[in-house]
Amino acid sequence: MNATLLRLGCVLWLVVAVLAAAFAQESARPAAGAVDRARLEQRLAAVTVLLEKSSAARQIEASGEARALEKRDKARAVYRQAHAAFEAGDLQRASQLLPEASVLMFEAVRLASPEQVTGPKLKADLDARMESVRALAAAQKRISAEKPGTPGAAEAAETIEKLLGEAEQLVRANDIARARAALDQAYLVARAAISSMRGGDTLVRSLTFATKQEEYHYEIDRNDTHQMLIRVLLDGKPRGPAQQSFIDKARELRAQAEAAAAGGDHAGAVRLLEESTRELVRMIRSAGVYIPG
Repeated sequence: MNATLLRLGCVLWLVVAVLAAAFAQESARPAAGAVDRARLEQRLAAVTVLLEKSSAARQIEASGEARALEKRDKARAVYRQAHAAFEAGDLQRASQLLPEASVLMFEAVRLASPEQVTGPKLKADLDARMESVRALAAAQKRISAEKPGTPGAAEAAETIEKLLGEAEQLVRANDIARARAALDQAYLVARAAISSMRGGDTLVRSLTFATKQEEYHYEIDRNDTHQMLIRVLLDGKPRGPAQQSFIDKARELRAQAEAAAAGGDHAGAVRLLEESTRELVRMIRSAGVYIPG
């Protein structure tokens, strides 16, 4: 019986992980033009199958796990928003929402999976994340040495080390979920700090871009990293008026950048993205995490 559950759980995990990764990768591609309607329609159909007819969906229903069912309902709600946006002709929004639905479904399957499958998998994921954060922390220190005196570099390093220490304590207490949350925050702080320092006046010259479009892609990734860190920092917390202003301004500039890139003006798009990311840095600092930027 245990072997059967293990095989079933591994298959479900693989199926949903592949789908979630595929949709996330698709949405993470920089906006270089209009969204292909036919391709988006195919993705909508694939997510429908994932949510309603897949073995993953059956596993969630069979488990009776309240948290898994709730997470699946959230995935369905996001999917409905994506479908409504598609029907209204807002293909960009539909394309952005679909990965969120698939990732929520992935989380639902994880909650519904047998403990003998999820326990070792979560621990292995945690170990891998820990190594990634340590590598990024070391890289952040090396870059800080290349550019001494960068405002926020030392503070960011202290934040990363503090979060790593918290995660290690939580692992020893076998509190895997909270340890993962601490590591995720450390990972994003490190990535944001590194990208901000690499985007500085001195070090940016060491980055070689073949075209302005390639530099645009780099700036999109920087902007995305800062947005993800904000989502982690504000999870379940109210936003002050100033914080909301930073976020709104960043979104406005990001939209202008994507429009400029769609029109072929990648140089202008890069400038707009840099301004958007600076607004996000201000937001992150207002949340108590001081990073370069």
